[in-house]
Amino acid sequence: MSLFSPLTLPGGAEIPNRIAKAAMEENMADHDHAPSEGLLRLYQAWAEGEAGLIITGNVMVDARAMTGPGGVVLESDRHLDRFAAWAKAGRSRGAQFWMQINHPGRQTPAALGQNTLAPSPIALDLGAQSKRFPVPREMTAADIADVERRFVVTATLAERAGFTGVEIHAAHGYLLSQFLSPLSNRRQDRWGGSLDNRARLLLDIVRGVRAAVAPGFAVAVKLNSADFQRGGFSPDDAKAVVAMLAPLGVDLVELSGGSYEAPAMMGSSRDERTLAREAYFLEFARDIAAVATMPLMVTGGIRRREVAEKVIDSGVAMAGIATALAIEPDLPRNWRLGRVDVPSLKPIAWKNKPLAATAHMAAVKYQLTRLSHRRRTVPGVSPIWALIVSQIDAKRRAKQYRHWMQAMAAA
Repeated sequence: MSLFSPLTLPGGAEIPNRIAKAAMEENMADHDHAPSEGLLRLYQAWAEGEAGLIITGNVMVDARAMTGPGGVVLESDRHLDRFAAWAKAGRSRGAQFWMQINHPGRQTPAALGQNTLAPSPIALDLGAQSKRFPVPREMTAADIADVERRFVVTATLAERAGFTGVEIHAAHGYLLSQFLSPLSNRRQDRWGGSLDNRARLLLDIVRGVRAAVAPGFAVAVKLNSADFQRGGFSPDDAKAVVAMLAPLGVDLVELSGGSYEAPAMMGSSRDERTLAREAYFLEFARDIAAVATMPLMVTGGIRRREVAEKVIDSGVAMAGIATALAIEPDLPRNWRLGRVDVPSLKPIAWKNKPLAATAHMAAVKYQLTRLSHRRRTVPGVSPIWALIVSQIDAKRRAKQYRHWMQAMAAA
């Protein structure tokens, strides 16, 4: 199977090639927390780069629950025209364009000043950085029902705006991932205890979304292959959840891993000397593929064409690329034309892994900001400088967000 062969999904939609632009956190909403002009320019660049599938960064299902300041929110049709413009940009060169929909749960920054919800009242353990996230309140049955409804509403609005699918985010330690993990879910009711119970909310959301959208509208799930924490969500758990998703009309499962506490998705553990380690969730995908009836996508660390080809040759349907496409949005087209581009950022070898992961995210956002202004990227940017720039911007946007929420409450 070629990296540039089309993929037909179970629902009938066709992805023109096997390269996916995976989700990255942009924090580029406009003053209404809708897509900004800069965000549209960024996605136009990726569309022109010829990725077959483009997945947005987090779109929040609840304005009170944000992964960070400057995030995009879609909970009503108030600004649907701006989302339609975003969909038009992402689809302009024929790519499938999916909206990643998410709720952060306990991974909501304290600086945003909102009450934080989670399956259980267990705070994040980030060492000295733990104070950045408040102790969450345990969700009631009504809270859980509201979250389920919100995911379905956001998915239907995405379809109305012209997106071709949604990806339900159940990885990286966000709310649905928190329900799946026994470390963050200590409930004793129908949403806790057994894996069947811990997976209940995710499965109910998938059922609700699939029933509310058209058959050809793609419904995907992003799932951790593992939490990479002792006693957490394991590869065996992931295999079992994929089997649970199989009869629900899911078009694709993206496998990643880690959380804010164990940021494996940042690739800090990969060994640059071996191509096999570059796609560092591939070994999990091969195991999970034994039970998967839907296509799988692997994301994490892919920078070289030969690694992306290795992923596809292994039987995985899609190769998800994030950081490399933040540096070089034309990477799929360049590979198709025979170039051997290998985009990479300056390595970060700090002992503090959560801080190193934050700096990596800041360096990625630095590239995204430049692309949104149609500027050349700077892959050699100092991680410390990128982190400072990011923190200054986050403080400014957090203040704007708090004022916005106050205005919304007063309206």
